Amino acid sequence: MTTLVTGATGFVGSAVARVLAARGHDLRLLTRASSDRRNLAGLEADVVTGDLTDPASLKRAAAGCRYVLHVAADYRVWVPDPDAMLRANVDGALAMVRAAADAGAERIVHCSSVAALGQIGDGTPANEDTPADEADFVGIYKRSKYLAEKAVLDLARRESLPVVVVNPAAPVGPRDIKPTPTGKMILDAAAGRMPAYIDTGLNIVHVDDVAEGHVLALEKGRIGQRYVLGGEDMSLKDILGLVAGVVHRRPPFIRLPEAVVWPAAFMMEKLASVTGIAPMMTRDHLKMARKKMFYSSAKAKAELGYSPRPVRLAVEDAVAWFKANGMLRG
Repeated sequence: MTTLVTGATGFVGSAVARVLAARGHDLRLLTRASSDRRNLAGLEADVVTGDLTDPASLKRAAAGCRYVLHVAADYRVWVPDPDAMLRANVDGALAMVRAAADAGAERIVHCSSVAALGQIGDGTPANEDTPADEADFVGIYKRSKYLAEKAVLDLARRESLPVVVVNPAAPVGPRDIKPTPTGKMILDAAAGRMPAYIDTGLNIVHVDDVAEGHVLALEKGRIGQRYVLGGEDMSLKDILGLVAGVVHRRPPFIRLPEAVVWPAAFMMEKLASVTGIAPMMTRDHLKMARKKMFYSSAKAKAELGYSPRPVRLAVEDAVAWFKANGMLRG
């Protein structure tokens, strides 16, 4: 059985590919010509070249595949060209699902994000049924994931396609080579570059648990359903404190009000527009931080047998990998 994974050179995709390999799947991995392929080391697979903006390459990749897991996405909070992210995340997702359907795939797993779900924001965990409206989504990444998920599910319902959606929370762990925005937060905290915090919260989960959740959704998920793949809800203060404990640093103790950080975020965005280098903080970061991004994985636990490990293990594995790969001293 040939199983196609898109985004397998990336953080989540490489973890998904490893879980599939351990279960005996014959892998086909779609990569861009320019992708860093270090995360493919040790994987036996048919590696093919393509791009989410090239539908013909997606059709070639999907041909003859029994299963397709679409994990590839542009995951950045700030981008110089928002339209490029929409083309990759929205148009690319639709093109990949169409290609998989045309190839006769028996099951298609679309990797969305908790960013595509509604939020409650007061510390009450949201879930797959929390109401969402496009106007509520702050930032191009969250908007792109919402639009992509909606388009994929609309297509699947219209044409009775065997699609299951997973909504990972904020993954942490090994092989975060870029790193992702969440990984950069862990890396910066471990290096002592985050002496202060703002009042917000995230759901943190080990990347290998997210990967296991993808494969459980492939094996057991109900067609047309969504499944949150999360770990633990934590305040940003507690996340940074946990990282500090792992690396034996003093935890941050300064809480910054939004009004203090807003001018700095504005200046960082202005500088980024000139240099093209992503800013450490943006106004969208601050807008998103107004609501605690807490989520429940109860549905995935009940229906899929999803069982995430303690978040401390995710942080420990991330820190160890960053050190082993020269991204963190000490």
